[in-house]
Amino acid sequence: MLVRTFASAVQGVDAQTITVEVNAGGFVQTGIFYHLVGLPDNAVKEGFQRIEAAIKNIGLDFLRLKIVVNLAPADIRKEGSAYDLPIALAVIGSLKNMNPEKLEDYVIMGELALDGGLRPIRGALPIAIQARKDGFKGILLPKQNAKEAAIVNDIEVYGIENLRDAVDFFNGITTLEPTVVDTNKEFFNLQNNYEIDFSDVKGQENIKRAMELAAAGGHNLILIGPPGAGKTMLARRLPTILPSLNLNEALETTKISSVAGVLDANQSLVTVRPFRSPHHTISDVALVGGGSNPMPGEISLAHNGVLFLDELPEFKRAVLEVLRQPLEQRKVTISRAKMSVDYPASFMLVASMNPCPCGYYNHPEKECVCSPGVVKRYLNKISGPLLDRIDLHVEVTPVSVAELSKFERPQETSLDIAKRVVEARVIQNDRFKDFKDINCNAQMPSRMVREVCLLRPEGVALLRTAMEKLQLSARAYDRILKVARTAADLGNSEAIEVVHLAEAIQYRSLDREGWAG
Repeated sequence: MLVRTFASAVQGVDAQTITVEVNAGGFVQTGIFYHLVGLPDNAVKEGFQRIEAAIKNIGLDFLRLKIVVNLAPADIRKEGSAYDLPIALAVIGSLKNMNPEKLEDYVIMGELALDGGLRPIRGALPIAIQARKDGFKGILLPKQNAKEAAIVNDIEVYGIENLRDAVDFFNGITTLEPTVVDTNKEFFNLQNNYEIDFSDVKGQENIKRAMELAAAGGHNLILIGPPGAGKTMLARRLPTILPSLNLNEALETTKISSVAGVLDANQSLVTVRPFRSPHHTISDVALVGGGSNPMPGEISLAHNGVLFLDELPEFKRAVLEVLRQPLEQRKVTISRAKMSVDYPASFMLVASMNPCPCGYYNHPEKECVCSPGVVKRYLNKISGPLLDRIDLHVEVTPVSVAELSKFERPQETSLDIAKRVVEARVIQNDRFKDFKDINCNAQMPSRMVREVCLLRPEGVALLRTAMEKLQLSARAYDRILKVARTAADLGNSEAIEVVHLAEAIQYRSLDREGWAG
């Protein structure tokens, strides 16, 4: 008897419907009686051992018939254990232990345990989106993934705990209650739910200003300072002053987390800006994504949020160099012989570093013990092209214990700073309303910079002097103009004044002649 069910294959951050065809007939006394075709990987092939044990352990007969399973389309590689449940239900239907009439109305996914229980899967959100697009009535999947899939409206989502629940549902013995999530309520209730705040930071007003500039314009930022100066503390608070995610951004960010399998079991939607901080031993594949079974990397998990690279010179040079293209294009393409997938990677890069190996070069109180030339060699671990892509170079000086005791007045909160950031972003949204892929000043291409960032004669003279003295590249020239434009937006100024330009130029510390000795 031929029975069909439908599953889904996740490629990149999107899904594609897979037809599972099972035909059973003719007793087989000895030898292989189960045949799986359709380009499955080992995890799919091994699933039959789980399927057979699960069917027997829920009390159903498993006849030794010749069983042929086809996963179509056959030219797409099927990977992972999530095909267990759709294959098992099709096998049960073909063995006449279940009414198969309603099977074709649903997309079914889930990994089986030997006792018939279900384990969670990856990519429930893109699977549900594709199921709705293809016109299915509903989707059956493990209970742990139900809330995540249920944020997709206009499709019934059933979370089940074991294989027996699914069999009884299709036989009409029991009814299942669909999981319902109020997407808007979930989104707005958990929005901006941060445990940290800029009010925790005492002093460092100039650094807070630089971070406000970075947040307002979407600029990349590097913090240079000695150990204990507060670089990491400041960087972790950057997401709290960024504009809140809109619903489309939240869905897009959730899809990536879902595919990567990093979404919490009780979480249905990512409602705050991501903050990813990989260790400096990370590989280039783990950073940008890839592998034999391509998966999103850290830069995609930081999409719509912040990627923080602590102790930047300690990262392998090859790892840092792969960042150059995603920083410009805001996406990463993983190519294989038979497939190519795109992962979004629109993130703010925030990096921190000590000024030298000992950490105390240019320290106001402690003496640097590094030998001559070491500071420059340490800085040279970061390539010029990568530094050119970082808009703001900010020196962080430590706050002394004596100074800390002076800060008795309440510090400015993240909400206060975020209000100014949002006002600047509103100006930019109006400026770029006719451009689909540009949302903030940092994303302007060079051609647009010349049109938007017009300077007065005194500004042109100041910038020319800075370019000649600091020997800046053409890319650094554009970065200065973009930061100056953001400073003007924060000041609600239509024109870029000299003061805005001077502030932007001062944030090129690593370009200054003689900075590293």
